[in-house]
Amino acid sequence: MFSSETISKAGMTSQNHHFRTANEAYFTSLMPRHRAHAIACLLVLMFLGELVFSVHRQSPSWDEGDHIYAGYESWAAGEFGINPEHPPLLKAIATLPLLAMHLSAPPRKSPTFSKTEAYFNGRSLIYDNGGLETASKIIFRTRMMAAIFSLALATVVYFAGLEIFGPVAGLFGLALVVFEPNLIAHGAYVTTDMAVTFGIFATVYALYRFRVRPSIGRLAVVGAATGVALALKHSAVLLLPITLVLLAFELVRPRAEEKRAQVLRLYAAAFGAAIAVGLPILWATYHFRFLAHPDGGMQPSLSAYMNSLHGVEPKVYGFLARWHILPESYLYGMVDIRVQSVAGQSFPTYIFGQVHAHGVPYYFPAAFVIKSTLGFMLLLVLAIYAVFSKHLAGWQRLSYLAVPPLVYLLVAIDTGLNIGSRHILPMYPFLAVLIGGAVVSIRREKRLWIYATLLLLGWHVLSATRSAPNYLAYSNELFGGPANTHRYLTDSNTDWGQQLVSVKKYLDRHQIHDCWFGYFVQPSIDYHSYGIPCRQLPTANSMWTEQQVDVPARISGTILVSAGTLTGYEFGSVILSPFQPFMNVRPVDTIDDGVFVYRGTFDTSLSSAFGYFTRATKALSDKQLDAALHAAEQAIAINPDLMQGQIVLGDTLAALHRDHESAAAYNKALSIALRMEPSAKADWIATLHTKLAALHP
Repeated sequence: MFSSETISKAGMTSQNHHFRTANEAYFTSLMPRHRAHAIACLLVLMFLGELVFSVHRQSPSWDEGDHIYAGYESWAAGEFGINPEHPPLLKAIATLPLLAMHLSAPPRKSPTFSKTEAYFNGRSLIYDNGGLETASKIIFRTRMMAAIFSLALATVVYFAGLEIFGPVAGLFGLALVVFEPNLIAHGAYVTTDMAVTFGIFATVYALYRFRVRPSIGRLAVVGAATGVALALKHSAVLLLPITLVLLAFELVRPRAEEKRAQVLRLYAAAFGAAIAVGLPILWATYHFRFLAHPDGGMQPSLSAYMNSLHGVEPKVYGFLARWHILPESYLYGMVDIRVQSVAGQSFPTYIFGQVHAHGVPYYFPAAFVIKSTLGFMLLLVLAIYAVFSKHLAGWQRLSYLAVPPLVYLLVAIDTGLNIGSRHILPMYPFLAVLIGGAVVSIRREKRLWIYATLLLLGWHVLSATRSAPNYLAYSNELFGGPANTHRYLTDSNTDWGQQLVSVKKYLDRHQIHDCWFGYFVQPSIDYHSYGIPCRQLPTANSMWTEQQVDVPARISGTILVSAGTLTGYEFGSVILSPFQPFMNVRPVDTIDDGVFVYRGTFDTSLSSAFGYFTRATKALSDKQLDAALHAAEQAIAINPDLMQGQIVLGDTLAALHRDHESAAAYNKALSIALRMEPSAKADWIATLHTKLAALHP
């Protein structure tokens, strides 16, 4: 489409614009490149040490078993129908060391898309191939392979800062990344968050390099980086709006010596490279096969699965599938994300100690403030000052560092799926490089700036280090640190089920052999695999997986409750949580800032009734009305304040055409709903009124 000569001519003026100020040149002279490279190597090695130190003592987080199983099956069976909501590249690379272990993978029961089955099969792959010793090897080896993307991210951040602002800025930005607790926390997990952070940053940086000095080689790198990013996580599609916003900036404010047509040609070339080079890379990760399964397509079919989507979206996905432009599994994953996004508008949220039935627009900005170090945020304020005071000049390079995190944040706010700051990790490397440039641009103005920026960097490093090795639960000093993060955020911000090794050590140290455990991830990860002797308490996850959990109405002894479970947020309201009796009780101990230990005698009638509610729900779905009625009556006999028990009783009585009794159960549920949080109250009152109206057509 474009010859090398055409590209070079279009970018000649861009080369002139790629300048460094005298201030930046001054700091370049103070830090020779060979010395900067040596320091950068040491920082990257420190990053690796932090990752190893952090995860070697952790059990798998919630999603890792699913990813490991999907990655292993992609190698062993050419299977891409497992976990299609995430592309295969990270999973394949992470599980590469497992091929030499000759593991026995549990067979799939059916080709039907089932996230529950994938989680359980992941659990079996890890823990049923030789016990805990083999499981530990599987977990550590896959995590170290996943960490490659984190180390690559740190390396690219350094070279980006080096090229754009000079060696001091490159080292400063790298130090911010290396000691960023959120990046350390997720840096070696077999999940896609850090991988896509690398993919997006590397692609935008490649585009920037092509923009300021166009060449065929740099254009090819843009295409390759795009393909890798798309193969790491579906959210990499946000590269398209990011690029379009960057293009709009350049068209609105073109440089005097450059015509808009030249700008358009360069961006068109980049888009063409993304297709010509990037798409083959994406297809390669799916073995150049359209079908998700080696012996057929997905069940339900792609067209059936996107029935809940409306407007032009289904037509676009249908077109891409019909012409085999993208692999079936990749498209299925895109649809799954959109289905989740629609559902995410009603997905519950926990923020500032309050449960909301839906997502809230301030969640991710608030999570950023809570989970970022104060040193980092003050340095970011300093960077904003440097931009507006024009100490940091060059609007083109600034747009490449400011637009991507802003677009990513705005999209995250709109999703409504508020379950972790990990969803905005791609913001951090861009901001780190921007801060590095700002520090260099203003430090020569007054000597005081040198001490101020070094002090803030030291604060950033110290704050992160103090939370080691439990980086996942990090929050800054304004919010009380990791021990208090659970008061403001939950899920992967504090408790992602990673504490089982520490829980086992705690129980052994205190010689506790009789206990109960409300574990956030049970049964997707079974804590009994770690020799934890506790009996199980029911959770939202055990309900979703239709696991029957029986609990007495009163318990004496030691009770452990995960932070994610304790909040009750997954139910959409505290009123629906069986763990209400523990919410205002001070624990006697805390394990890894995410598992709380209680001792004494506790009223567990809500948990006991909850067990009968799940049994009644299962029987009702199986049309076993007598069994459902008996279980529902048992639930409300144990605790009539279990709202779910009243509802399933009403549903069962309605199925038996006992409308008067059904209405009484629904009305009792209504009286309980009045005590809910506003958003949950509105939803449940509307639902119950609908049920009551259906009794009297």
